[in-house]
Amino acid sequence: MISAVIPVFNEHESLQAFYKVLIPNLSKLDKNYEAIFIDDGSTDSSLAILKQFAKINPKVRIYSLRKNSGKAEAFTLGFQKAKGNYIVTLDADLQDRPQEIYKLLKEAKKGNWDVVSGWRKDRSDPWKKVISSKLFNSLASAFWGLRLNDYNSGLKLYTKEVAKSLNLYGGMHRFIPLLAYDQGFSVTEVPVKHDKRRYGKSKYGFSKIFKDLPDMFTMLFLTKYAKRPLHLFGLIGGIFLLAGLGISVYLTVLHFQGYAISRRPILFLGMLFIISGFQILFTGFLADLIINLSNKNAHEFSIKYSTKE
Repeated sequence: MISAVIPVFNEHESLQAFYKVLIPNLSKLDKNYEAIFIDDGSTDSSLAILKQFAKINPKVRIYSLRKNSGKAEAFTLGFQKAKGNYIVTLDADLQDRPQEIYKLLKEAKKGNWDVVSGWRKDRSDPWKKVISSKLFNSLASAFWGLRLNDYNSGLKLYTKEVAKSLNLYGGMHRFIPLLAYDQGFSVTEVPVKHDKRRYGKSKYGFSKIFKDLPDMFTMLFLTKYAKRPLHLFGLIGGIFLLAGLGISVYLTVLHFQGYAISRRPILFLGMLFIISGFQILFTGFLADLIINLSNKNAHEFSIKYSTKE
């Protein structure tokens, strides 16, 4: 069974055309498909249109959030409600073609992949958006080593195990391949066709990169240091301490050479580095201690296979 999860936010102009293309393509892949529309607090007539779909098609399910919560929360809700063994996500603006879903499903079955992401190789977006996306993809690949050309494609396919393991919030939907990869799931991508936006206006512009960067640093901490924060705080605190000690040694040498150091600004800078270094180190120590105590009797394992008990 295949489930399609479609987040919707003020897409009333494209919904009718999108539905007419989506349903036949899902039906070709699986007669028992389900289409789950998550209305993310739309203020236009999107919800009314979605209700019409549900009336004529029992395989369409709708969940409407009381307010606009973001794509991450919409995905999380859709993943929780989905019943399919494979779960596909795509946007309702028709830039991602429903006809391309079969490519992702074919690749997933052929290579036994857990996540197959669509790669908008010939992307039909304004150049500013393309440049910001390329920058984001390059930074993400450099930080985590998962080489993908298109992290943020709306067209993705997941196995049920991957989708059910995700608890997304904020801007984490941009990092779903990375989150899956970090849990030990296999990730790949396939080129897909991408169309120009024909309806409405994009909700994102070049400024999105400034929202992506804080999310990227959050993800860097969560994936690499969430269970060992002292490694990060110790490194930063150690650098501050070494800088402060280096300044102190330098000033000590000057003092014994007969120079006055009490009014030198660098003296206060050295003291600031030393104090800050100790504070950062102890912050990391306390964070490590808290995590150790909270996880003492609660271990989470990502198990791929086990014999029957």
